[in-house]
Amino acid sequence: MSLAKLTSTSTQTLSLLLERQRLQTFPAFSASSDAASDPLHLPQIRKNMGQLRAGILDMEAKEGRTQSAQLLRNQYGRMRAMLGNDAGLVEPLDNPEPSTSRAESELPLIPPPPPSKDTEPIYTPYTDDPQGDADPGIMLQTQRRLMDEQDEHLDRLSQSVGRQHHISLQINDELDVHTGLLQELDTDLDQTGNRLTSARRRLDRVARGAKENSSAMAIGLLILILLLLIIIFKT
Repeated sequence: MSLAKLTSTSTQTLSLLLERQRLQTFPAFSASSDAASDPLHLPQIRKNMGQLRAGILDMEAKEGRTQSAQLLRNQYGRMRAMLGNDAGLVEPLDNPEPSTSRAESELPLIPPPPPSKDTEPIYTPYTDDPQGDADPGIMLQTQRRLMDEQDEHLDRLSQSVGRQHHISLQINDELDVHTGLLQELDTDLDQTGNRLTSARRRLDRVARGAKENSSAMAIGLLILILLLLIIIFKT
């Protein structure tokens, strides 16, 4: 069986096991009278596990204990453990040395009695998280790379904050200059208003003076015209 076929079978079996665990957690399953007789995908799981076991052993016989074979081995062990009390129905990859007679070893496996409601095991959901025996060197390199990326991100953030601060200072200086110009313009407007008020007052005084002396000016103008006529006729 090819590696792709083994991977597909492993994925299908894992889905069945997860569905089996999910159904076993339902209260209706524990309280049901036929809970013990419900196989919960067990025949298909046993068939897939048998195919997977044969494929892994055949791969190791041909190619040795490769990384792919080791991953499939680990997956097989985890899925077998997920069967709980039914794990004895699936053969392990490494069979222990027989300590009994051949006749006893050829006896068919008898399924264990179904667990009661009080002794029903609590299943742990399957997880793809890395195991605790990961390489410390790889974990250290990963952490160092993450820290370097965080430091680089913080440096860029600090530079951006510095540029924003510099721009804010420039804007503040420009606002101060505009404020000074507005104050000067306000002062000039006040001075212009004062000059216009002073000129208006002078014009008002001239207009009042001309209105008050209009009769005297008219008499003086008539006398001037009369003198000019006399001079003209005498000559």
